[in-house]
Amino acid sequence: MDTQRPAATRTRELRESVIIAAPLEEVYASISDVKRMPRWSPECVKVLLLPSRSRSRPSFIGFNRNGARHWFTLCRVTTADAPGEFAFRVSVAGLPIATWGFRLRRADHHADHHEAATGSTHVTQYWHDLRQGPLGAVADLLGRTVAGTSPAARVRVNRAGMITTLQRLKHSMEDATGGTSHR
Repeated sequence: MDTQRPAATRTRELRESVIIAAPLEEVYASISDVKRMPRWSPECVKVLLLPSRSRSRPSFIGFNRNGARHWFTLCRVTTADAPGEFAFRVSVAGLPIATWGFRLRRADHHADHHEAATGSTHVTQYWHDLRQGPLGAVADLLGRTVAGTSPAARVRVNRAGMITTLQRLKHSMEDATGGTSHR
């Protein structure tokens, strides 16, 4: 069983990256179409868009699963800066849980990735834990009860999920564009 680390040493941010052999604008269009997220995420099984005045910053409900456990989250797009960044804030029962996002840039202009083909995109998915203070403790308890994960387990689950999400996104985009895998 995981023991909760003190708040000061708790992991509150994660980042994972991948290079996708597909054009930046196409990758951004796929990521920003939140209804497509269940294709890639190992936890999100459905997305329901909510009525909104803003097409670029919609709110949506994410339906999630961890084994036999099911729950939903309210998500609001907070950043929609095409084609560089897309992010949304997640809450449950009015409690802030996390910000999830993607930063994108052309991979063929990045010195650390000489193998990147022209038209490739460097995608970094990130997660920021927003569960802090007394309300954070309530959100942690809710996470243990509903999703079945302690804060430490949630970090492991999220990292593994990010790696899976990025690999599935990569394969989906490269299959659609005829790109070649680089990693």
